[in-house]
Amino acid sequence: MSLLTVVQDVCAVVGVEIPTSVFTNISNTRTMQEMLALANEMAQRIAYDTREWTKLKLQLVLPGNGTQTQFAMPANYKRMLLTASVWRSTSTQQPMRFVADTDEWLQRRAAVEYDAWGEWTLLGDYMEIYPAMGVGVSARFPYLDRNCVVLNAGGNGERFVNDADRFRLDERLLKLGMIWQWKAQKGSPYAEDMGTFGDALQIAMGSDKPQPILVDRAPISAWNARVAYPYPVPS
Repeated sequence: MSLLTVVQDVCAVVGVEIPTSVFTNISNTRTMQEMLALANEMAQRIAYDTREWTKLKLQLVLPGNGTQTQFAMPANYKRMLLTASVWRSTSTQQPMRFVADTDEWLQRRAAVEYDAWGEWTLLGDYMEIYPAMGVGVSARFPYLDRNCVVLNAGGNGERFVNDADRFRLDERLLKLGMIWQWKAQKGSPYAEDMGTFGDALQIAMGSDKPQPILVDRAPISAWNARVAYPYPVPS
């Protein structure tokens, strides 16, 4: 379902003229300006503020060369996952320590102190890792992709720029979200529409990532297992 199809469905429900294009003559069409702004806002809200969708999760592997301690984050980096750790290839049982306080990070570097499994922090657009990883050693971590739109021109982007662009997640969620938010912005009753959106969102979230099982033949969430029971789970 393209952006144009979503906007056409929204317009049919909220009672505004159904367009043949969102972008054609948009500078002179206030309604399409509002629809485009709403589509971009709702797409980003669903993609980033509701959950960490599996479709938007990626991993980055940083290779060591013996001297480098500063690594640029990728262009599509949105943020670390909420429970993400950075794993050094030489320490598979214990992740590197995250130093959240910048002053503590600088103090530890000045004192040449570090934990045995390594440390990391975020400064600007870079990840700092100390001590430097040797040749053949790497660090890996998961992160959230900032690009929630499939661009008709190719690749992914943060915003819709063409009628044929598509939302990377469930386009029905985008449509339902736009309907209730449009009505709310225009002062129309929207509680039922917001409830419909909320129900659809909960179903999509539940099917996106089933809950882990502690003891069974199914896999377990490694993070939850490590916190609750830091040894191999018996089968």
